[in-house]
Amino acid sequence: MPPLSSPNRRSRARIALATAGAVALAAALTAGSAAASDGAPAARPAHPAPAADAGPSLTGSAKLYRSAGDNIHFTFDARFRKDQGPLDAKGTFRFSHVFPNGTHGFAEGRIDCLMTGGKTATASGIVTRTDRPGLKGKRVGFSVRDDGRHDRLGYSWAATNDPAETKDLPRCVASAPFEILESGDFTVVPWRIRH
Repeated sequence: MPPLSSPNRRSRARIALATAGAVALAAALTAGSAAASDGAPAARPAHPAPAADAGPSLTGSAKLYRSAGDNIHFTFDARFRKDQGPLDAKGTFRFSHVFPNGTHGFAEGRIDCLMTGGKTATASGIVTRTDRPGLKGKRVGFSVRDDGRHDRLGYSWAATNDPAETKDLPRCVASAPFEILESGDFTVVPWRIRH
C-alpha cells in the first residue's frame, strides 16, 4: 500500500475530482446566498437536460398564485416514447384546492393524451379518484407553458369553474395557460416529429 504522502495516479485523480466538485458546490452556494441576501428572489434550479432519447413529457408539481389565500396544487407525470404518438401517453395527474375557509377538494387520474411543442404542453386524463360529486370518470384537460421561473398553467374548466361540468371533452383539450405559479416547476420535453 503506497504511503499517504504519495498517492498513486488513480487516487490523485479521485482527489482532484472531489476537490473540483467541492469548489463548484461552494461557488454555487455562495452565489445563491449572495442573490438571496440582496433581496432578489432566489433563482429556481435549471431544468435537467432531458436524455437525448427521451420522448415527449410533462412533469412537475406547482402551487398556483392566489391573493385570497387559496392553496391550489397541480402535479403531472405524463409521457410517451419517441416511437409513439400523443394518444399513447401514459402517466398520472393530481390537483387539489383548499379554500381559505378550510373546505377542500381533490382529483387524481390517468393521462390519456399528451401533446408537446417547444415549451408548451397540453394533456388530458380521466379522473379515477376524487371527493367531488360527479367528477369521477370525467375527462379533464391541462395546459402548461414551461417558461423557466415564470411557468403558466391552464385547465379545461376555466370558463365553467367546475371540472364536473365539462361534458364530452375530447382528448388533449384545455384553456390557454393563463394561471401564474407561486411556487414549484413544470418541465416540458417537446415532441420531435420527423416529417
